Amino acid sequence: LFSQLGMISYAIGADEGSIMDIALEAGADDIVNNADGSIDVMTTSGAFTDVRSRLVESGLAPEHAEVTMHPSTSVVLEFKDAEKMIRLIDILEDLDDTQNVYSNADISEAVLARLSEQTH
Repeated sequence: LFSQLGMISYAIGADEGSIMDIALEAGADDIVNNADGSIDVMTTSGAFTDVRSRLVESGLAPEHAEVTMHPSTSVVLEFKDAEKMIRLIDILEDLDDTQNVYSNADISEAVLARLSEQTH
């Protein structure tokens, strides 16, 4: 269900052209322009270190960079199921032996906003 993926993230206003040129030349798989204006560089786990190093050496330090697990398919969750899923993830993350929790849940912004209202 999951594959390793390198993700290098840049904040809103980052130099898209330079990031794209350097990242693709260094071996990145994809550049994603997010709706909010931020940029994500996607790599294989094997190319992650080289791509990140080339970007940093070029003066393009990322806001966040990690090798993570990416779901091959996702499941859209409505309010009730999303509420249960978030509760389960919180419980798992609270366990001392848990290092990371990955999910293939796709929860819409509207559902997340409703859930956030409930917790406040």
